[in-house]
Amino acid sequence: MFKDTTSVGPIAQLIFILVGLIILTLGRKLFWLLVGTLGFIVGLMLAAQWLSEQPDWLILVAALLGGIVGALLAVFVQKIAVLIAGFVVGGWALVWLLGLFNLDLGQWQWLLAIVGGIIGLILAASLFEAALIVLSVLVGAVLIVQVTNFNALIAALIFLALIVLGIVIQVKTWQRESF
Repeated sequence: MFKDTTSVGPIAQLIFILVGLIILTLGRKLFWLLVGTLGFIVGLMLAAQWLSEQPDWLILVAALLGGIVGALLAVFVQKIAVLIAGFVVGGWALVWLLGLFNLDLGQWQWLLAIVGGIIGLILAASLFEAALIVLSVLVGAVLIVQVTNFNALIAALIFLALIVLGIVIQVKTWQRESF
């Protein structure tokens, strides 16, 4: 359950796409939604693994609690939340991207997630506003592309196009706010 997001129902797919579009285009301004979404995703992945014998509703409740904790963190402890989000997004994006090409990561999946997480953490710490843009664009693009049934090459091209589109939109918004 929940491992293959292409097999979720059409309503769930629409929710993934809508939240993905919002985060892709407004993630820097709505960082609480970004971190809350990450908390939900991490909660869902961990709950699906740790509570695999439990009913689906319990797994969903655990994931929602993760999302609420993430959103509260973002509101009350913004800098720490962004650093945590940088770590989570970096790890998640690297593992997802490598998995897109059907690479059998096996035991290396956690190590690669940690390496990607460290890269995301460094990015978030070094360039706060830019990190918010990059991290939110990555999350938005992954949320959108992961519910599609495209082959790896088409999915990667759409992913890259969404990244460029999201960065352009958010940078233009940021520049308008700066003047």
